[in-house]
Formats: sequence, structure tokens, C-alpha cells
Amino acid sequence: MKVVFRADASLQIGTGHVMRCLTLAQGLAARGHECHFVTRLHPGNLNEYISQCGFAVQSLESPEKPVQQGAQGDYASWLGVSQSEDAAASAPVIEAVQPDWVIVDHYALGADWETAIKSPKRIMVIDDLANRNHRCDLLLDQTYERQNVDYRALIPSQAKMLCGAEYALLREEFSELRAYSLDRKKSGNLDHLLVTMGGVDKDNATEQVLNALKNSQLPEQCRLTVVMGNNAPWLRSVQAAASALPWPTEVRVGVRDMAALMANCDAAIGAAGATSWERCCLGLPTIMVVLADNQRLVAKGLAEAGAALVIDNINIVSLKLPEAIQRLASSDSDRWKMCSRAASIVDGLGAHRVIDQMEQGSHE
Repeated sequence: MKVVFRADASLQIGTGHVMRCLTLAQGLAARGHECHFVTRLHPGNLNEYISQCGFAVQSLESPEKPVQQGAQGDYASWLGVSQSEDAAASAPVIEAVQPDWVIVDHYALGADWETAIKSPKRIMVIDDLANRNHRCDLLLDQTYERQNVDYRALIPSQAKMLCGAEYALLREEFSELRAYSLDRKKSGNLDHLLVTMGGVDKDNATEQVLNALKNSQLPEQCRLTVVMGNNAPWLRSVQAAASALPWPTEVRVGVRDMAALMANCDAAIGAAGATSWERCCLGLPTIMVVLADNQRLVAKGLAEAGAALVIDNINIVSLKLPEAIQRLASSDSDRWKMCSRAASIVDGLGAHRVIDQMEQGSHE
């Protein structure tokens, strides 16, 4: 089976779309399938990293004008060109590969782009907004408690939907370390705190979190690990803030062993993005900070399930974080309950379920 992915990463978009596509591509490659990527050369792109992971990458030109920051929810600005222009640029690659599937994961692309791509046998969409029409054969939304009805009017009647956290795309190491992580977290101690606010963190939420921690009652023996992406623009500011904390704090860049790191941490402060499912799989008790409107549904679902404590706006983190830390640190049994509830939501096998459906679809 041949697969072409169309996804972008940038300082504005972040890294999550490309990273979850890479997870699926790695799962496909492990079963002997051939994967290609088409990505645009926005500032902060991950094209070199995709190549390092062993996949062919066709780079589309960066827009002549820099992509402008649109209003909250104005995802069309993320593309930098029109959907028809992007489809025209992507089509030669797709036609050359002759894939069985084209997978598109981009908030700025929808039915217009998908209709313009003529050559693939099948189109799969990865989405979590449920806010636009798609012309696809398969739709994946890994949001917890997402319902098929949310997309029914937006996709063709014959399209298949994979909705819910059981389809969360996680790398193999998360399921492999799941039992170890859950067993370790039974110890009840809060000795190691992870802070991870996204691969780019363009608005410097990480530094705001670290500054707020100064007023928190973390255990004296606690140590912190802060994770930043290779393209994070505020790295030096974060390093300075980390050095001012009263607890031993390490800032790590471009982490390749995130599953092992999460498994060996006792709690986390993290954004409500794609890493939410990684933390759930490993039962990592989390204070979740909402950084964008498109993260609110994830945060709401996990909070209601008792799988996370939620701060619903980064602007109130200085006020709410010390209180949340107190709740997390004061009760070993409450942390274990959060661990168990989070682990019940994601088992780490979602990518296998998605690939099973793709393989089945390619033979129909």
C-alpha cells in the first residue's frame, strides 16, 4: 500500500499535525507500506525531521508573503495560499506516487482541496474541529467522546468514521511502556514533574507556567523536566526562568524518548493538545492548560472524566496553577485515581486500529 500525507508544521501551526501523521506513517511502515509526505516550507517546518525519520518529503514553496496571524479560529490563514493553489502544487507528487490513500491533516484544507485531488483511490481526513465539509472515504477524529453525529452532515454518506480516543495515534513505545508506567505510579510520591506546553509554544506559555510555579507548594524533593521543541522561539527565556526555580530543573530540547520520560514522571503540566493522549496512555496525572479554542473540547472531556485538572486559559495560570499544584500534591490517592481514569481512556493501540481500517479499505 502506498500513502501520501499532506500536513504542515510552522511557528503558527505548531508541530502536532505533522507529528501525529509521522506516528501513523511509522506504524504503516512497520507493516511494509510506503509513505510519502507533502509539506509546505513555512518557518518552523519539520521537513528535515521527517526525512530523518526515513520518509520521502516533497517540499512546497513557502508563500511569497509571510503567513499572517489570523483571528482565533481563522485557520485559512495557516495555509498561506488558496486551497486550489495548494492542490495544484500537491497534485504532481500524488500523481507520481499513485497512492492507495492520500491522508490530509490540516485545519486550512477541506472539501475544495479534497475534490481537486483526482488521482488517489481513497482520501482519509484527520480532523478534530468538525467545522467544515470533507470529501473523503475515511475520517479520523481521536478526540475523547467525539460522536459520529458531529460529522455526519459534513462528509459523504458512504464515508466511514473513526471517532473517539480509542483511535488516538500513539507511537509503539507508549503501549510498550504502559504497564511499567502504571505500576510505577502506584508508589504515590510526587518527585518528578514534567512541563510540556507544545512543540513550538509560540506564545511562551512555558515561561508563564514556570513563573507561576514559584508560588506553588511542590514537595521539596521534587525535580522538574521542561520539554521544548527544536524550533521553540523562547528557549533562552525558558532556560533563564528554569534556573530561577528553587527545585532542580532541566530544560530538554528535541526529546526523542518522550514515552520513557513520561513513564518516569509522577505528574505533568501540559497543553491540551496531541500529547494529552500520550499522557492518558501512561496514566500521567496532569494539570492541563488550554492554549487555544480548539483544545477546549479535549480539556472538557478529560476534566469531566476525572483524568486531568484543567486551567481553561493561559492568562489565569498564575492564579490557578498554585491551587492546582496543591490539589495534585496533597493526596496520593487522588493522583492514583486520576492516573487510573486517564489510563482507561487510551490504551495505546489506536494506530493499529486505524491501519487495520486502511488496509481493509484499500482492498474493497
